[in-house]
Amino acid sequence: MIKSRIIRATAVAATSLGLVAGLTNIAGASSGSLNTTGPYSTNTVKSINKAHVDVSNNNHLYLTSNNMQQSASGSANVSGNTNGGSAGSGAAANTSSFGATVSLTNTMPTDMLGGSMAAPSNSGTITNSGPNSDNKVVNVNKLSVNVSNDNNICLTTDNQQSAKSGTANVSGNTNGGSATTGNASNTSTSTVSLTINN
Repeated sequence: MIKSRIIRATAVAATSLGLVAGLTNIAGASSGSLNTTGPYSTNTVKSINKAHVDVSNNNHLYLTSNNMQQSASGSANVSGNTNGGSAGSGAAANTSSFGATVSLTNTMPTDMLGGSMAAPSNSGTITNSGPNSDNKVVNVNKLSVNVSNDNNICLTTDNQQSAKSGTANVSGNTNGGSATTGNASNTSTSTVSLTINN
C-alpha cells in the first residue's frame, strides 16, 4: 500500500523600495518583472517554488499453515484354529506438501520524480531602474522527499503427523502361521519464498 502526499507552494514577488515610478507585470507562477524604478532604489524579483513529497509504505504479511494428519492400519488376528494361516496388517502413510510464494513491490509514483516534480523554469526581469539602484533577481526551487518503509512478515508453520501400523496376532492355534505388520511412513515438504522490494 502506498500513501503519498504532494504539497507544492509557489510564490512570486516583485518589490521595489525607494522611488518607484512603475510596477508592472507581476503575473504567472514563476515569472515576474519590475519596470521603471526610481534612483537609489532596492529592487528584487524573487520566485520561490517548494515541493514536499511524503511516501509511506506499510506492508504486513501473515502466512499460517496448520497441517495435522493421522493414519492407522487395522489389526489382523488369527487364533483358535487347528491350522492357523498368516496374519498381516496394511501400511499407514502420511504425505504433506506446503508451498508459498509471496512477492511485494513498492515503487515511487512516476510523477513524483518525473515531469510534475521537475524544477520549474523561473524567470524575472528588472528594466529601466534608476541610477545607483540595487537590483536582484532570485529564483529558488526546493524539493524534499520523505520515504518511510515498514515491512512486517510473520510466518507460522505447524506440521503434526502420526502414522501407526496395525497389530498382527497369530495365537491359540495347533499349527500357527506367520504374522506380518505393515509399514508406517511420514513425508512432509515445505517451500517458502518471500521477496520484498521497496
